[in-house]
Amino acid sequence: MSRLYDAEAIRRVLATKEKWTVEELARTLAAAPERQKQFTTLSDAPMERVYTPADVADLDYERDLGMPGQYPFTRGIQPTMYRGRLWTMRQFAGFGTPADTNRRYHYLLKNGQTGLSVAFHYPTLMGYDSDSVRSKGEVGKCGVAIDTLRDMEILFDGIPLDKVTTSMTINPPASILLAMYLVVAEKQGVPWSKVGGTCQNDILKEYIAQKSWIYPPEPSMRLITDMIAFATEHAPLWNTISISGYHIREAGSTAAQELAFTLADGIGYVQACVNAGMDVDSFAGRLSYFFNAHNDFFEEIAKYRAARRMWAKIMRERFRAKKPRSWMCRFHTQTAGCSLTAQQPYNNVVRTTIQALAAVLGGTQSLHTNSLDETLALPTEAAVTIALRTQQIIAEESGVANTIDPLGGSYCVEAMTNRIEAEAWAYINKIDELGGIIKAIEAGFPQREIADAAYKYQRQLETHEKEVVAVTKYQMGDGQRIPTLYIEEETERRKIADLTKVKASRDPAAVRRHVEALKRAAASKENTMPLIIAAVRDYVSLQEICDAFRSVFGEYQDPAYI
Repeated sequence: MSRLYDAEAIRRVLATKEKWTVEELARTLAAAPERQKQFTTLSDAPMERVYTPADVADLDYERDLGMPGQYPFTRGIQPTMYRGRLWTMRQFAGFGTPADTNRRYHYLLKNGQTGLSVAFHYPTLMGYDSDSVRSKGEVGKCGVAIDTLRDMEILFDGIPLDKVTTSMTINPPASILLAMYLVVAEKQGVPWSKVGGTCQNDILKEYIAQKSWIYPPEPSMRLITDMIAFATEHAPLWNTISISGYHIREAGSTAAQELAFTLADGIGYVQACVNAGMDVDSFAGRLSYFFNAHNDFFEEIAKYRAARRMWAKIMRERFRAKKPRSWMCRFHTQTAGCSLTAQQPYNNVVRTTIQALAAVLGGTQSLHTNSLDETLALPTEAAVTIALRTQQIIAEESGVANTIDPLGGSYCVEAMTNRIEAEAWAYINKIDELGGIIKAIEAGFPQREIADAAYKYQRQLETHEKEVVAVTKYQMGDGQRIPTLYIEEETERRKIADLTKVKASRDPAAVRRHVEALKRAAASKENTMPLIIAAVRDYVSLQEICDAFRSVFGEYQDPAYI
């Protein structure tokens, strides 16, 4: 035990604070009241007027903080953090055809981006090809259209997959996109053992927040454990899930809810893999997280520090993992899309900078900075360049990367870290009482909690208890008009024409054999990944594979919650 403050020291601090409160503070307040009656975080947690050692009186350095790279990793997962290597600058990008997006990737890499992040259009997220009636009007609009292996070959043309790591924001069809990516690497002559990156592959947060699902929870979890088992053996550098709190926060959660429900999802995935017979240390080191960076600077930093400490405890104490890497909460961060405003959009550069700085001070491993125009359209080249330069200026000019966890020891940040952790544990304990995260989702528990938080925040905006610059305060009309990216309708026609050619060039009998094999595997306990890889090698399409699984698993329907 190495408690930082003894009882006598805390007594003296409290006495000093009391004297200051009744004398100097009282005189100041009598002459000039504070700006508002109550100060709270964005999540509506109370903020003290001043924090002192008394607010962290029980802080034990070894137990609660430790050194960087050591349990419980509160101060960072690496001994040198950014002094050794900067975070990966991974701008989320995808639009139009694979060729369109490939050009954007080359532009970003030329301008200093250090990792790729693929945004897929909505039909791909939902398991439909571009020629499906369900895709009409959506092709390439909000991401890149990927239907077959040919699209993935074009998407990564000229990009060596052993030199660049790639994050793919894809969930129900994640195993199909990973299969395509591995086959592209194979065609480049890159062994799977050297392929690095991640698939989001987090279906539980879809049921909670984002609502992009195909299959019911149980078969969805089976596909995820199939991928984890396969990648653990054949693609050991691949991060098999990016467990995502980002969309939970975008749906309106508080910081503590984001942390709690995201870690609860992580517990659910680890338990599913253990139940499937996997050794926890064989796969846990390749799980990663994905968090939101919102506007409340100190609250966000505290959230990231609490996440590392909590996940370390969960993995070491709950799942008895033995390897230190299994205890590490490695995470990507994206600045808060929901904080961007269409009104006075150049203000979004300032918001994004504050959010990105919080992510860096919180110890993120990779970062996406939103572009100023993303509330209006997909980013233009000019806007995404500013977003990337924001990260580069923080990295190269601000000095914040020169020391590790510079806000560690702050009375305010340490107290907030403890507070968020306590709130998150309370939620996790409630989820355990409900029978685990899937049972909690089926009961609508996290969904209701998020909806209540979102409603409360909206009411605070309407009553001006909280403000958004240019929306609830400092309005200027619609004077700021900026150029935006528009996806021409011709894009859809060209994409469908290309897909038609690919489908016409295939062996129909081979396609049928692959589809039947996938159905048989889905109905059995056979690992589906080898069969998916074999299918994509023969250019079986995304929808054909998803339809094979739909025929066995069925489709999920969101129940109504009261």
